[in-house]
Amino acid sequence: MEKLLDLLTQEMAKAFAEAGYDEKYARVSLSNRPDLCEYQCNGAMAAAKEYHKAPIMIAEAVAKALGGSDMLEEVQAVKPGFINMKLSPAFLCSYLNGMDGDERLGCSQAEHPETILIDYGGPNVAKPLHVGHLRSAIIGESIKRLGRFMGHHMIGDVHLGDWGLQMGLIIVELKKRQPELVYFDEAYEGDYPEEAPFTIAELEEIYPTASARSKEDEAYKEEAMQATYELQHGRRGYQALLGHILHVSVTDLKRNYANLNVEFELWKGESDAQPYIPAMVQELKDKGYAYESEGALVVDVKEDSDTKEVPPCIILKSDGASLYTTTDLATLVERRKLYDPDEVIYVVDKRQEMHFVQVFRCAKKCGIVKEETKLRFLGFGTMNGKDGKPFKTREGGVMRLEYLIQDINDEMYRKIQESRPMDREEAEKTAKIVGLSALKYGDLSNQASKDYIFDVDRFTSSEGNTGPYILYTIVRIKSILKKYQEEGGNADGAKIQPCENESEKALMLELTKFNGVMENAFEEIAPHKVCAYIYDLANAFNKFYHETKILGTEDEAAKKSRIRLLGLTRKVLETCIDVLGFEAPERM
Repeated sequence: MEKLLDLLTQEMAKAFAEAGYDEKYARVSLSNRPDLCEYQCNGAMAAAKEYHKAPIMIAEAVAKALGGSDMLEEVQAVKPGFINMKLSPAFLCSYLNGMDGDERLGCSQAEHPETILIDYGGPNVAKPLHVGHLRSAIIGESIKRLGRFMGHHMIGDVHLGDWGLQMGLIIVELKKRQPELVYFDEAYEGDYPEEAPFTIAELEEIYPTASARSKEDEAYKEEAMQATYELQHGRRGYQALLGHILHVSVTDLKRNYANLNVEFELWKGESDAQPYIPAMVQELKDKGYAYESEGALVVDVKEDSDTKEVPPCIILKSDGASLYTTTDLATLVERRKLYDPDEVIYVVDKRQEMHFVQVFRCAKKCGIVKEETKLRFLGFGTMNGKDGKPFKTREGGVMRLEYLIQDINDEMYRKIQESRPMDREEAEKTAKIVGLSALKYGDLSNQASKDYIFDVDRFTSSEGNTGPYILYTIVRIKSILKKYQEEGGNADGAKIQPCENESEKALMLELTKFNGVMENAFEEIAPHKVCAYIYDLANAFNKFYHETKILGTEDEAAKKSRIRLLGLTRKVLETCIDVLGFEAPERM
């Protein structure tokens, strides 16, 4: 279905042409004064300069030409030259019935679907997920779902940190503790055990211990660096240990991400990019892009239009070691070879923006990606505590993500049992569903690039701009629809009829914005726009609910119409929260 604003703009274009003016001035927008009208066109003001006429004269002529439109109930030219409009109730219902009869609720899919790879997550193996991993996972998942809804082929890659010194530290610490393990015997030529010599709990203790020791013991650090070198150059026992580290870590990461309703299509890491580095580096040298500077291999990426310094992109350090830059470029080589994406989106902390400016420019300049491949960086802000500083535990440490999720679930459980007691199993299940909405909506309702305050009390409230409020609205609609069916009602085949009051029309108008919101939110990779929309829609529904008889009306046709309207509202809300990555329970 075409967006309502596009249909109104087309109608306005005919009126401008009929009145003798250029159609380019006919753009219609939502009114910024909803107390006066629903839609407006300000084109007469711009046209006045070209036609040397008073804007009100042009507006009056266009309004007159619009007078016979079936789409509009009211058209008015207002000084100095606004054209104000109200939609015809009959046309509005026709549009909504079109949405109601469409499985995609009037939202068109992309005419030319693209393959879009989204890089989000970025956890390090052998470390537990903490609150710093939250935003990337939540924002990235919602963008992937939004793109998929719009008809694109979306591929999510977790991009694990599984390379570098941290692996060598783990190997050395494990060797200190269990030197008898076969992995450390260079002469061993047999098969290595299938079961890892450590659990996830042990692994999560080994790494910080090793990291702390390396800062105090230079010989220990040297040993770890040597182990890292040997691992990266193919030592069999160390490669087998890396396999165990990855398996144990990824199994645990998948469990934790599942609690966030986050899934990745690819579980690749920095190690997967390593085989591509030698050929890539050689090509950069051969084509003259890379040169030596103070012993390091670099590529210049500054541009004449730069207003601030953009340092050269370092490909290899003076000792020949690769960096994150090298790995990210090699990962683009791999992605082009295996998936040939039209676009790659990185959801990463905004403090890494300069790194990605360098990577993107180098990739384009050196032909690592095709000229037409889009590379986009979505930098997110920090999640802060009530003191305005990065969120910490009461002890001052970084909180594990699973503990944060449990805290929210516990708070939701307490609130559920206080307001509407239910048996423990149902209450725990409901708390988990609603708790996830509180966490995700609390994050996603903020523009990604901005920092925000994490406030458990506010996020778990069923009032205000929160996830539980959105779910409470959906559950209220479900309850009404269920009651209607239990009373023997059947609205199959019924149509939404013209509204009978202002709050009903306001709800209808909100519903018509759905396809435009989804399209715009994806174009701008802005999930917060979906949140803003469903908050407005929930408010419009609740006002309608409080001011209108639904099941209590004596008019059977009106009752069926409103049941269809409720059904459409529910479908739109549930489609939106699915894109945001959570669901609604049956009751709260």
